[in-house]
Amino acid sequence: MSTGAEPPRAKMPLTGIAYALIAALLFGVTTPLAKNLLQDMTPVMVAGLFYLGSGLGLAIYLLLPLKTSRSAQHTALKRSDWLWLSAAILSGGAIAPVLLMLGLAETQAATASFFLNLEGVFTAIIAWMVFKENCDHHIVLGMLAIVTGGALLSVNLNETVTVSNGALLIAGACLAWAIDNNLTRKVAGANPAHIACLKGSVAGMANVSLALLAGASMPPAALICKALVIGFLGYGVSLTLFVLALRHLGTARTGAYFSLAPFAGAVVAIAFLHESITPQFAWAAAFMAIGLWLHLAEKHEHEHEHRQGDQVIKHTHPHFPDLQHNHKHK
Repeated sequence: MSTGAEPPRAKMPLTGIAYALIAALLFGVTTPLAKNLLQDMTPVMVAGLFYLGSGLGLAIYLLLPLKTSRSAQHTALKRSDWLWLSAAILSGGAIAPVLLMLGLAETQAATASFFLNLEGVFTAIIAWMVFKENCDHHIVLGMLAIVTGGALLSVNLNETVTVSNGALLIAGACLAWAIDNNLTRKVAGANPAHIACLKGSVAGMANVSLALLAGASMPPAALICKALVIGFLGYGVSLTLFVLALRHLGTARTGAYFSLAPFAGAVVAIAFLHESITPQFAWAAAFMAIGLWLHLAEKHEHEHEHRQGDQVIKHTHPHFPDLQHNHKHK
């Protein structure tokens, strides 16, 4: 039950949405930027440097003498949490980025960006079917609209629709990240910067080592720095904000908002590659806007209690209004 005091008005339900959307924007723009780096580096090396930049950047941040009012809200990682976190690092830190870079090497940046819509779909399906999260019709309709928009730019309407090897690799990356998203939800109460730092450091060093063992050479210092910075912002900061969004929205809803990342990537890809904006692109943008509006219009209320066996447990805990707990307590 709640302590009875009204939470500060600054902590609004839109906080989690803002975290998820900023995370999506940062992650989305990494796809076209990675496409340029793949001209000079192997896919595994790019994936490794991206995550290594994430880990190193967040390690520096954590070493800074900064104190925030939210530091007391983080919970320490328990022994059981390390299994979830290790699986998340393997799936989302080691496997997913390599599959994405391999697929991106065979696919145009804008098309690859929109294939990443599958991550939000896979994330929600796993959250609903495996972890039994609540499913709201606004979220379902919104996700269908976003995926429809992505599909419009993922195919060439003037040719026979085919699925390339690159698309399959990117779909595999999306599935791996979806598994990662749901596993990370299990440790979302821990310091998100710590989680992202661990994931980036371990996965980054593993993939860079794998690239070197496979015969790749270390790129010039300028390219390494560029990849590290992109990785810090696009993976490190993005993942930190994603974990914060998980606390407010849950896995399915965070994944739904994060589905706008491919749209951001496609916009940047078109700007960098000077591709024309076709009616197909305009329709895709309209579908995604409808999807975002449906997510913002979602309302979800429920009653809940905590039990240990047949005994109801009464307790006091920090309680903030969010999209899953936007209700009053008796």
